Amino acid sequence: MNIVTHNDRSTLKPGEYMLLDLKPVPSFERGISKETRALVLDRNGFTCQMCGAAAGEPNPYDANRKTRLHIGHIIDKSMGGTDEPGNLRAICSVCNEGASNLTLDRPKAIKLLAQIRRAPASDQLEVLEWIIKKFPAHAKKLIGE
Repeated sequence: MNIVTHNDRSTLKPGEYMLLDLKPVPSFERGISKETRALVLDRNGFTCQMCGAAAGEPNPYDANRKTRLHIGHIIDKSMGGTDEPGNLRAICSVCNEGASNLTLDRPKAIKLLAQIRRAPASDQLEVLEWIIKKFPAHAKKLIGE
């Protein structure tokens, strides 16, 4: 479902959600082919590129389970990464879950502005559209409506 939170709309408080559309949407597309997956696993020696665990070894947190390998992006797709083999690595489920929950320090406005200034105009416009959607009342005030 298409659901937004306070991260998408300034009018929503943390913990509040808004359903925009009842039409189900896939959570993500699986764009990595079986061939690419096999190539990456073989290239990485069927071991996790973060912790070195090999496929089939006992899981370090649950001895009753075996280590399972996934294909992870080095540069995440949300940050412009691709599904090309050079941007993929073998990663175990433990590291994959830890990596997806990793939160870095929030960047300061000056850093964000520097990054936006360096971006192509099309990306700058995409950022502008997102900000206007998130802060519609502020946007109207700024443009004098």
